[in-house]
Amino acid sequence: MTVRIERGFAEAERPKAAALFWQAFAAKLHKVMGPDNKGLVFIEHAINPQFALVARDSSNQMLGLAGFKTMDGGLVEGSLSDMAKIYGWFGATWRGLLLSVLERDLQPGVSQMDGIFVAAEARGQGVGTALLSAIKDEARKSGMAEVQLDVIDTNPRAKALYEREGFRVVSKEKTGPFRYLFGFSSATRMSWAVPAP
Repeated sequence: MTVRIERGFAEAERPKAAALFWQAFAAKLHKVMGPDNKGLVFIEHAINPQFALVARDSSNQMLGLAGFKTMDGGLVEGSLSDMAKIYGWFGATWRGLLLSVLERDLQPGVSQMDGIFVAAEARGQGVGTALLSAIKDEARKSGMAEVQLDVIDTNPRAKALYEREGFRVVSKEKTGPFRYLFGFSSATRMSWAVPAP
């Protein structure tokens, strides 16, 4: 399969991008962001194409997406007021507090990978590897010093891919009682140093 990577997606593709995101992260987010229809509406509204790298096939179909976050912004950027439009203020407030547990502090010169998600029909065909390579290229072109990502303990295949691609383990963080809410016990922070030009 021929895979082409490009930055961003058209407004008409928001539903597809949001569906791919939700498909990848629903197991982790559905207890907080559910019900599914509301989670999808929020993601569709909040997803920012400027921080998305999109894998496409020869007929221009979206095969997958990789998100990244820098000091300038990130893939999913909804505010508390955006959330309140969907869940109401009470629902937005408790959801926002719980989601803040998953947030990572950004540092200058660091690009935080915000997830790779590949359509079910395109998995196992190198799309994820192509997207990860594009994330590294984007960091290099943007003058970043490092790419960081978090991988959860329930996704050993992703961790193996990142290790093959030169990422090294930096730290491991336990989720404690939040494991019952998010469905994973720990997250491993991994880092890839951008080679000097």
